[in-house]
Amino acid sequence: MSMIRDLRAVVRPSSRVSPRKEQSAPYDTTRDPATPSAVVDCAVYRDGARVRSAEPLSPQEAMRLVRRDGGFVWIGLHEPTEPEFAGIAREFGLHPLAVEDAVQAHQRPKLERYDDSLFTVFKTIHYVEHDRLTATSEVVETGEVMCFTGRDFFITVRHGGQGSLRALRHRLQDDPELLAKGPSAVLHAIADHVVDGYIAVADAVQVDIDEVETEVFSPGRRGGVSRGVDSARIYQLKREVLEFKRAVAPLLRPMQLLSERPMRLVDPDIQKYFRDVADHLARVQEQVLGFDELLNSILQANLAQASVAQNEDMRKITAWAAIIAVPTMVCGVYGMNFKYMPELHWRYGYPVIMGVTVALCLGIHRTLKRNGWL
Repeated sequence: MSMIRDLRAVVRPSSRVSPRKEQSAPYDTTRDPATPSAVVDCAVYRDGARVRSAEPLSPQEAMRLVRRDGGFVWIGLHEPTEPEFAGIAREFGLHPLAVEDAVQAHQRPKLERYDDSLFTVFKTIHYVEHDRLTATSEVVETGEVMCFTGRDFFITVRHGGQGSLRALRHRLQDDPELLAKGPSAVLHAIADHVVDGYIAVADAVQVDIDEVETEVFSPGRRGGVSRGVDSARIYQLKREVLEFKRAVAPLLRPMQLLSERPMRLVDPDIQKYFRDVADHLARVQEQVLGFDELLNSILQANLAQASVAQNEDMRKITAWAAIIAVPTMVCGVYGMNFKYMPELHWRYGYPVIMGVTVALCLGIHRTLKRNGWL
């Protein structure tokens, strides 16, 4: 139980850190020209503690320390180019296909097993704050975190401006007992961190959907169509939910594999905690699927309201056209140049005809209003 509390304390969502700040300190790559500029941090961990050094370690130096004295190395990179990542890939014996995926990014969440390493792809999701949802609002912003897990190394390759792992690294360093479990403990922490981010985004998206749903079905509508709500806004929100779904749904199978199938590179004490991550991910997936279905219903309801409003407008136009047809017909008849017409020379002919016309118009208006056409 104490280990569960420790794990939950470590994997709380990190605070937002801009990528520019993350790359500036404390790792100063200008001191070592051989170190790729994409390296955010490089450290050796032994017995759950970070091995301190006077100068920043290059990945090659860190790996030499690990092979000599034990422990594992954790290297964090942000959007490396192929030349920047080539040396690290050779040093750690990473598979060329995984290296290609890590450099090019835009990968589907997945878990791939190679001889001496695991390659895991996570899609990070960030909720974009906005005052009001519009037809062009960006609701979610995606990034990627790719993890190489080996016996004595852990490499993270991050793409996108969001999803900083600096705060997560610091929290892991504050828990030596957990960090002593090795690279698989870091993999679990990142997985839980990503899924916790999904939960937070799902709650925020739920608020947007509730707002749109309230506006669509609010009583203060004109002509059956909600004020300020159009199909473009709903469709934009549906597209953002679809992007969210693409990040969540493919990750469920890798989390199930990590929690159910024994793996040589995953510590047995850590593996059981992937079940909790898989359970949280399954709940988020159910939420996202519910969002998609709900938005479909809202969109159909909004389109139906627009159709009903158009029908009501057409009925009103038809009703007024029927009323106007009476004086039009009378005036048309008496406007003809015939000499012999009923009551044409009668003194009271004009007021009688006008009175009959008005009476007919009022009668038609009352009948149409009673039937709901006006």
